[in-house]
Amino acid sequence: MDIIRRDNITYEEFIEEHYKPGIPLVFTKAAKVWKANGLFSPDWFRENYPDRKTDVRGTTYTMKQVMDMVEASTEDKPAPYPMIFDIPSTLPELMPLLDPLDLNYASPNWLRNKMFNIGKWGGAIELFVGGPGGRFPYMHIDYYHLNAWITQLYGEKRFTVFPRGQEDMLYPRPDDPWRSELNIFEPDYEKYPKYKDATPIHFVVGPGETLFIPFGTWHSAYSLTPTISVAFDSLNNKNHKEFMKDVWTFKSRDSKAKAIAMYSYAWVATQISKITDRSTVK
Repeated sequence: MDIIRRDNITYEEFIEEHYKPGIPLVFTKAAKVWKANGLFSPDWFRENYPDRKTDVRGTTYTMKQVMDMVEASTEDKPAPYPMIFDIPSTLPELMPLLDPLDLNYASPNWLRNKMFNIGKWGGAIELFVGGPGGRFPYMHIDYYHLNAWITQLYGEKRFTVFPRGQEDMLYPRPDDPWRSELNIFEPDYEKYPKYKDATPIHFVVGPGETLFIPFGTWHSAYSLTPTISVAFDSLNNKNHKEFMKDVWTFKSRDSKAKAIAMYSYAWVATQISKITDRSTVK
């Protein structure tokens, strides 16, 4: 099975053929609406934002240090991955270069409603940076059952996704069912025998391409070269029920009182979004 790639697809076709059935898609030209397309590179960031900082596993790095590390990264000695900059707070100058953020496909998106900022429910817009050999530390589905949109703007990254319905073969962790116990890059078939029957889909996403990962889709990534991408999530009527279940699950870990408060707030936010959204996806 191969990933579907489309260079010319209407919004209506995307909704019917991919969003509603939950089938991943690589848009080969959606990013052409962004001024950032073809602009971002390690040199560009070193020249324009050398001193912007981010925290990676407890260590603070400047943009220059990050870009130097990814260009020096090798498969044997990879740079930390992922190295992430929150764009609105750390690199707000980039936002006009990412307009329209939804690429004319990722809408409606309730996470753009400021009400969702309070819960920190995945409404981030992030710059992902990695080097050769860098891989996501675990296979996962996105928390809160959000849809992921990843636009590769520099370099190449190899993704792995699994068709829905294979969860039992992927060994979700009992304490964190959004993450897998197994290492798909070096699978231990004796410990995880059911993984032999899983059907991973491997594919490469290159500069100017956008990957849509539907909510509930297990996936991971591996940087083949120095890579720079922009990622954001989306929420609307299609995935809000699963979103609400995750809100309750996560907040219940703190206390039942907090779970009730945050669930109630999230419920109000989703109801307001339903009312104000004239083009809700059903």
